[in-house]
Amino acid sequence: MKAADEEESAPIYRRPSVRLGPSGGRYAAEFIGTFALVFAGPGAAVIDAYTHGGVTPVGIGLTFGLVVGVMIYSIGHISGAHINPAVTLAFAVMRHFPKRDVPGYILAQLCGAAAASLLTRSLYGDTAHLGATLPSHGAGQAVALETALTFFLMFVIMAVATDVRAVGEAAALAIGGYVALAATFAGPIAGASMNPARSFGPALVSNDWTAWWVYWIGPIVGALLGALAYQLVRDGQKQ
Repeated sequence: MKAADEEESAPIYRRPSVRLGPSGGRYAAEFIGTFALVFAGPGAAVIDAYTHGGVTPVGIGLTFGLVVGVMIYSIGHISGAHINPAVTLAFAVMRHFPKRDVPGYILAQLCGAAAASLLTRSLYGDTAHLGATLPSHGAGQAVALETALTFFLMFVIMAVATDVRAVGEAAALAIGGYVALAATFAGPIAGASMNPARSFGPALVSNDWTAWWVYWIGPIVGALLGALAYQLVRDGQKQ
């Protein structure tokens, strides 16, 4: 029973023998991590518009990847550095995360995102809708793209977070690198959110809810499918 409890509570990006800290500290870490993600990522899009191209699309993509990688190194040992409701839900469904902590994690993530967007608005006004994710060619295309992008994101996360054969110390590089890749090539189409919290903060504070459901359904479905796909691939090797 003890072994099962340890596996269920195992932190992401750490070996299963290491335990997560108290729930209050983990919720605070998720708040701070998501705050940093939304302040830096959508913030880069805002500053790019504010400075008339000073950051560039490539710079925006790199900013997303770098902040994700930094936060994994910073809080991965405290909360697992989910900083994404879709990731939290997928881990819980696949029994790599305790379901009792799901509401607290998601609330912390959404509050962190909203707080970051509030700070961005206080600095730059409602420039570029605070970096809100908006479909450029229809909601149907956007939800399909968000599903596909998050599928591969979660596939990568499952590989480095749940498989002891993976190099755990490289998790931040692998996940941050993928986020940078996806944000750079797919960002102009639908924002490449892959994260309901990332989209929620700017939408709430700018009061722009255009196709908001895309950025919940796409990432959640994609994350669940990506987690399941990796589980099937890993289980297939054992046969």
